Amino acid sequence: MKKAEMEEHRNAYHDLVSRARAAESAGSHRRAVELAMSCWDHIDGMMQYERKYEDAEFKSIAAIDIVLKHAPLLLDLSSLSRLESLLKECRRIEKQTSVDLVKKLGQAQSLMWDAHRAWDYLEFHPEATQDGLYEDLGGDRRQWDRILIAWETMGLVQRSDEGRHHHLALCTRMGKVVGARCPSCGSRTEAPKAMFLEELSCPTCNTRGMFVILAS
Repeated sequence: MKKAEMEEHRNAYHDLVSRARAAESAGSHRRAVELAMSCWDHIDGMMQYERKYEDAEFKSIAAIDIVLKHAPLLLDLSSLSRLESLLKECRRIEKQTSVDLVKKLGQAQSLMWDAHRAWDYLEFHPEATQDGLYEDLGGDRRQWDRILIAWETMGLVQRSDEGRHHHLALCTRMGKVVGARCPSCGSRTEAPKAMFLEELSCPTCNTRGMFVILAS
């Protein structure tokens, strides 16, 4: 890869990471993940340029960290699977970062499955309390706290105090049937909300992508 090409990748990478961080700050966590993933084609060129011409060393990669942070809490298996493929296909990323990205990916996958368990529990227990969740699901309370606090910040879960009990309620239910539009042809379809958290093939134009969930 020539210098100009590496520099082009570097500039594109930093522009997209900046936009991903802005989306993150605005509370658009799904959009932040999408923008971070769009950086991945530029990571290798960016790292080559900055190591060769800027003597850079990499503790981690921001475009990967954003996905590791938010995808598990969005129950986004697809993004984590794509990250696993990226690390296998471009081993230079893992070799040239000081953190163990494969280990962090494993931790994110474990967090996602715990998040699935917590979400299922809240779906089937509309009168749930935080202590009840701890007791029924077992495991590490700190992990459940991490999930619940993050979901509260993201506007997905509401926690209310009644005496000594912390009551939990989903602000949205993934099993609820909602409308969504294909980002390519604009056709409207309906399905349980959970289905629209991953890429789908449009039944009208067959284009695969993230459907836009319509407001109620």
